[in-house]
Amino acid sequence: MNKTSKSKTTLEDLAKLASVSVATVSRALNDHPIISKKTKQRIWALAKEHDYPFRHYMPASPIGAEGSIAVVTPFVHGKPLPLSHPFFLELLANIGEAARARDCDFTVSHVAPTSYDDLVAAVTTSRASGVIFLGQGTLHDAFNQLSTTSARFVVWGAQMAGQKYCTIGSNNQQGGRRATAHLARLGRKRILFMGGNDLEANQRRRGYAEALADANIPPDPQLDINVEFDHDSADAAISRLLRNNVPFDGIVAASDLIALGAIRALRRAGVAVPQDVSVVGYDDMLLSRLSTPALTTVRQDTHEAGRQLVSRILDPETDHLSVHLQTELIVRESCGA
Repeated sequence: MNKTSKSKTTLEDLAKLASVSVATVSRALNDHPIISKKTKQRIWALAKEHDYPFRHYMPASPIGAEGSIAVVTPFVHGKPLPLSHPFFLELLANIGEAARARDCDFTVSHVAPTSYDDLVAAVTTSRASGVIFLGQGTLHDAFNQLSTTSARFVVWGAQMAGQKYCTIGSNNQQGGRRATAHLARLGRKRILFMGGNDLEANQRRRGYAEALADANIPPDPQLDINVEFDHDSADAAISRLLRNNVPFDGIVAASDLIALGAIRALRRAGVAVPQDVSVVGYDDMLLSRLSTPALTTVRQDTHEAGRQLVSRILDPETDHLSVHLQTELIVRESCGA
């Protein structure tokens, strides 16, 4: 059957081709659960073969899935979160693995919300079962407002005071404390903290300050450096400190990329890692295991994070439960012990 643009394929045409009722065709094209997967696949194949004009509300994902999830990244520091960031690539991969284990599809949205209205659009215009937001950005209050609606969503990020929505995230304060305490046990006295002013970095910074106090190491404002979550910003900051002769013998970085940028600047200046300066990162990305020296770091469990995030969308009984995932200090070569 060849249909021209003036004579489009209809539900009745597909019903005749498939030898089923029009109602069965309609239900199959809308992925109705009472239609078998085999029948759905046969009817969808016929619809595509004969250029059936699919409706906008019909499933965008392969039919027969147990559900679908949209992944959305809000604006961070005035720009969309870069999906090329190695940590978020690993997190996305684990969301995908968790979704696949549940026979669920997932898509990464082009949307980058900057307001409550944007959040509403993200959760109401998608055909997904729910939405995973990677980070709060500056939308904490907007997420609180969204939680009063019927929207099904979860946020990867830190827990905040007065929070009404569900988050899955690491215990950042615990991680920062563990990293700093380890360097203090190694005898380091001038320990530098490198991170941004976002919520998660500030929680890691608080853990750093607590560990300094526990070790009776007085804080020094010169050793609290504000950098972006990338290696170039860290490289430039370390180079400035070295030019200004600011002494330090340890670095706690709020991400592995920051730590790797710091090591690059130190090695270029002839400063040995870990002999002269011990370095600890945060995330435990694949890059941290392959670097020279291999990076000591605080592991975020992205495998469990992916499982928990997907569960919050697919399991209604868990959708309100926030989780603080425990961190683990992974000791490698960059700190000396």
